[in-house]
Amino acid sequence: MPSLLDTLHCRQWFYPGPIRVFTPEEMAKAGMQPWPVAVDSYVALNLVTMLPALLFTRQGTGWATALMWWGFWCALALVTLALSRLLWRHPTRRRLNLYCYGTAVAVLAVALGLIHQGERDWVQRENITLIAAMTGVLSAWWMLTVFRVQQIEARLRELADQDAALRLQTRLAAAQIQPHFLFNTLASLQHWVDTGDARAAPLLRDFTAYLRATLPMFERELQPLADEVEMVRRYLAIMQARLGARLGFTLDVPAGLQAQVPPGIVLTLVENAIAHGVEPQLRGGQVAVAARHDGAQLVLTVHDDGPGLAPGWAEGVGLANTRRRLVNACPAATLTLADTHPGCTATLTIPTP
Repeated sequence: MPSLLDTLHCRQWFYPGPIRVFTPEEMAKAGMQPWPVAVDSYVALNLVTMLPALLFTRQGTGWATALMWWGFWCALALVTLALSRLLWRHPTRRRLNLYCYGTAVAVLAVALGLIHQGERDWVQRENITLIAAMTGVLSAWWMLTVFRVQQIEARLRELADQDAALRLQTRLAAAQIQPHFLFNTLASLQHWVDTGDARAAPLLRDFTAYLRATLPMFERELQPLADEVEMVRRYLAIMQARLGARLGFTLDVPAGLQAQVPPGIVLTLVENAIAHGVEPQLRGGQVAVAARHDGAQLVLTVHDDGPGLAPGWAEGVGLANTRRRLVNACPAATLTLADTHPGCTATLTIPTP
């Protein structure tokens, strides 16, 4: 049960501001949104409008006094904006109250100093103006801090939603890749076990290693290229066991090649190459996977010697999911498909550090 003080928000009367405190990691993740320039424009417009009003209302005190007051308000506005920018970068309740109470103490000290110098009448005459100005500044700081905290919270929620969507897409991609492959492999394995075929044991070893590599990988956003290649190697070995002489493959990926790729992205391209370039042909075909560094990027190709892209072809669900996952994980990466006569080549480029 919340206390009466919490219900009435009494703590906000004396220690106002947002309760939410962001960690340095959260601030770095949310990023620094630019300062709203409209605030500067609004303050400048008010200062320009204030000048003729001061000249008109203080004609009895002289032009110099009116300009002096205008300069005072300009200086106050500049200091206020400078502190506002600091609050924008660090929107904490503690900093807000430090500025608010510090300003109140400064105004009180100035007023007492003027009274001590014999300016009691001036202080009594202008105290309403000073209090109104101070109240406006403190209220603006409070609203600015609350707005900034809400902005950061919204950005963190947006990033969390994006991460959740990416994880969901990854799991959907896994679900789209695996079912028919798993069922067909299990059916072949069961048939070979029933008939005592010697190919059952090697297939079972490759299938077990494949599952061991793929089941945990879809929890990652990126994985080492070496892990991806090993998974592809197991997949090709299983498909070769099922298709026999109809499938040949080569893997030309240097052992020392260092890169991070979205999990399963190369596997999807290889699966498409077999499904559309090898299986439709009675003679079968060849699949070649190669990777190399080209300057500051990894270039990976998956080539098959099948019939190539059909006229008027369109991306399927698997390729569309792959492209979307690639963009989410590596916005600068590209994926292209091209006829190579014979066959089709998928080219994946990913920037590397």
